[in-house]
Amino acid sequence: MPNDILIRSAQPDDALAIAQLYNPYIRDTIITFEEAEVTAHDILQRMQAVDESGLFWRVAEHQGELAGYAYATAWRPRHAYRFSVEVTAYVSLAYQGKGVGSQLYSDLLPALRERGIHSAMGGIALPNEASIALHEKFGFKKVAHFEAVGLKFDRWIDVGYWQLLL
Repeated sequence: MPNDILIRSAQPDDALAIAQLYNPYIRDTIITFEEAEVTAHDILQRMQAVDESGLFWRVAEHQGELAGYAYATAWRPRHAYRFSVEVTAYVSLAYQGKGVGSQLYSDLLPALRERGIHSAMGGIALPNEASIALHEKFGFKKVAHFEAVGLKFDRWIDVGYWQLLL
């Protein structure tokens, strides 16, 4: 694991690098159910929406290169859900298996706890052993399994949900 990874708040000028990191997941995997690649403008709008909700994005940087990112979004729009979030992390293909996701969650989860968030959920398109391992490493427990809820690449995909009480 690179020991000189910097975890910091995402900035607007990170949007292009985030889009470039994310697009291979859209194009080549079932990990996300998005089917059209995103632009820097799309990412910037998403970052602004998360910021306006009082939540945040984090990025992992290694020697000036984006190694990964993580963020939290509102779990559901109803007011009673205001202390629950959905979290996600994406790691550059070049940095997979090097602990970047763990470093991102080591920063993101305590920040959410400090903000007063009570419950964090991770939705995982299955199969995805790496994401399951990351979430379970931080104490997330599997709480739901939905069968055949997404259709991508002409195949039905299951989604599991993992939850962590902060």
